[in-house]
Amino acid sequence: MSSSCSDKCGADKQSTCGSRPAVAARENVSIDQALGRIRHKILVMSGKGGVGKSTVAVNLAVGLAGKGFRVGLMDVDLHGPDISRMLNLSDTPTTSSEGRILPLPAGDNLRVISLENMMENRDDPIIWRGPLKYQAIRRFIADVDWGELDYLVIDAPPGTGDEPMTVAQTIKDAKALVVTTPQKVALADVRKSINFCGHVGMKVLGLVENMSGFVCPHCGKTAELFKSGGGERLAQEFDLPFLGRIPLDPRVMLSGDDGSPFLTGGESPAVTAMSQVVARVNAALPVATGVPHSLAATPAATSTCGCGGKCDPNLCDC
Repeated sequence: MSSSCSDKCGADKQSTCGSRPAVAARENVSIDQALGRIRHKILVMSGKGGVGKSTVAVNLAVGLAGKGFRVGLMDVDLHGPDISRMLNLSDTPTTSSEGRILPLPAGDNLRVISLENMMENRDDPIIWRGPLKYQAIRRFIADVDWGELDYLVIDAPPGTGDEPMTVAQTIKDAKALVVTTPQKVALADVRKSINFCGHVGMKVLGLVENMSGFVCPHCGKTAELFKSGGGERLAQEFDLPFLGRIPLDPRVMLSGDDGSPFLTGGESPAVTAMSQVVARVNAALPVATGVPHSLAATPAATSTCGCGGKCDPNLCDC
């Protein structure tokens, strides 16, 4: 229990000020304040694993940051956090004087948070059930000093389980960017992701078809190893924006292993395609340059209550 709470709450209610409802109320205030300073939130998701979701998330964040926008990248793939390795980030986050976690810088305009950077041994498994994952994701918002951002890109694990559900429940205005590969098996699972968004009331920003053809490193020609066009047809079926096709390129794999996003690695068909995806996301979620982000929607709590001003008055002296 913090001293601020014991100082501000009446003696007859100090014992309940640290109760779960009171703690949750303080956390909700912190989450609201943090999200109020972020213009656009993008959940990169897919119903299928192995479709290159993290690669798309990393390069989308890098591409937006390269345009001069302030970007955060939050890795909520808690059982397989790869974002830090793909950006060559090995440091442990530090804390500010206020006790908030400082996300790791990845260039001038990009800040990153991932559970892997908080682990003593990066090879240890995360053996968590739903409640722990729910709390970890909420703390990635409430306890991290994101500051003001133009975009927050969130990399989710495959499927429609705890992690994307927690994001949908916590970040009400998040929009989904759905990644698929062209073959029918992947498309069948991605349909579930699109329907998930409908069930939880999350708008789908658009669909990206990854690994759409193979670019030969010798002749530069494209061969359709996994077919192509399936993602675009799925977007048409659901009347969703199609954000583009990204071809399979060996340089994409090498850049991920080297910790250097392929979008920064020179010209290639994959770079051209990913740049078009970034431009379309920016066009769909524009940021007015030179206009400060309004915090009016989520004002800071002015109550002297230790619970932040939104707790149950039966539990604390609000």
